[in-house]
This record gives sequence, structure tokens and C-alpha cells, in this order.
Amino acid sequence: MDKKTEERLKLHSAGATVINHSPFDELVSHVNSKELEDDFIKKWAVPFYMTIDRYYDLSWVEEIKKIKKEITPEITLQLLGDFNWRTRLVGAYFSAVKGFDEQIDIIGTHFLKSEECCVGHIYALVLAFFNNEKSIRYLEDYLNYYLEKPELPFDQYDALEALFYLDKVNGTTNFKKHLLAWEKFQNEGIELSMKQAKFSLQYIEGESNKEKFLKEFSEMKVDLNIDSTLFEEKIRILKELNEFEP
Repeated sequence: MDKKTEERLKLHSAGATVINHSPFDELVSHVNSKELEDDFIKKWAVPFYMTIDRYYDLSWVEEIKKIKKEITPEITLQLLGDFNWRTRLVGAYFSAVKGFDEQIDIIGTHFLKSEECCVGHIYALVLAFFNNEKSIRYLEDYLNYYLEKPELPFDQYDALEALFYLDKVNGTTNFKKHLLAWEKFQNEGIELSMKQAKFSLQYIEGESNKEKFLKEFSEMKVDLNIDSTLFEEKIRILKELNEFEP
């Protein structure tokens, strides 16, 4: 395997599944000066990255309570500075658990740059948890840019859900400012999906299968509704962890 291919596979494993150039490229990401040691990753990331945000089984909440006292700003900074969605997810969540609001800029910058998949929903949740002018600005900036990019279906819904929740608790109307863009984003996304579906027809055998395949896409509809019930439960759990005293 050549070095270039090896590097691409490494980036893909870290979560960089899409290389996206945006106005946020010039923002400076928090990056570690050296790779994390295996023992550090095994203790702080491996037990949590697949369980955090799992709401049909909350056993991970008790596990975090057990180690909360050990979580320091340095540990979360090391997790956030690793170029990998797994460690960054845990680092962002632990920042909220411990109330390290000085790390909002790091989390917000990671969110805007969207360098990895699978972690944006946690960034949005954590920014909503901190609920201050700076964290709300990051959500707004994300939506102002990424709602104009239907070809990049990243974490737009999660950011909208966070803003919708914040409007409910703060008595604001920020969500409404993005409704037209959200509708346009979905319409253009449906158009893109239809084009991709028609292209994929060449790989499907049988006319009935092709018709069924196209029918599924033709029935896609714009849905502007946001249900924040689960999001509110996620915030409740974060608050419980934040307020828990070991």
C-alpha cells in the first residue's frame, strides 16, 4: 500500500469521510502536538464513544459518574485535540459534564469545520447545553452556511434541533430565521436524491424493482417539524451528570 493511500485510509477511519472546503478552513483547530497513547484512549475514549447518546440503555451514565472526579480540563483537551471522531465526541461530552465552558471555542470550531463524521450531533448538544451567546452563535453560523449546502447533508437537523430547544427555554425566535433555508435545503436534497436514484437504476435488475426503488424516492416530502422531546431528555441527562457530586 502506498503512503498516499495509507494516509487516506487513516483519515477515513478518523471520520474524515468528506473533504469539504469552506469559509471556516482558516479557523484554527485545537490539535494535539503528539498522538495519544493507547492506554489513554483505552481508558477515556473506548468505554464511552459508542455508548454516549445511547438512550435505550443508560448504564453509561453511571459509568461516567464513577470517573467524573478524574476528568480534568487537560484530559478533555487531549481528547478534543485528537483528530478522530471517537475521542472528540467523548471530549466534547465530558467538557459539558464538567462545565468547562472555556472550551466552547474549541468545540464550536470543530463543529463549523466538520472535519469528521459521527460527532456533530454531540457538538450541537453540548453547545445547546452551555446555552450562552457564544455557543448559540456557533449554531447560527453553522446553519447559515450548511443549510446552503444540500450536497453536504451533515448535522443540519441536529443544529436546528438545538436551536429549537434553546428558543423554548430562552423565549427567543432564532429557529424561525432558518425555516425558509431549511425548506429549501430539503427540497434541493430531494432533487439530488432523485438524480442519484436515477443514476443507480442501471445497477438494479427487473422493471418492478426499478419502479419500487424510484417510488420510494418520489414519495420523499419536506418536513419542517422539529420534535425536541428526545433532545430535551439528552439535556436533562447532561444536567444530571453536570450537577452530580462524586
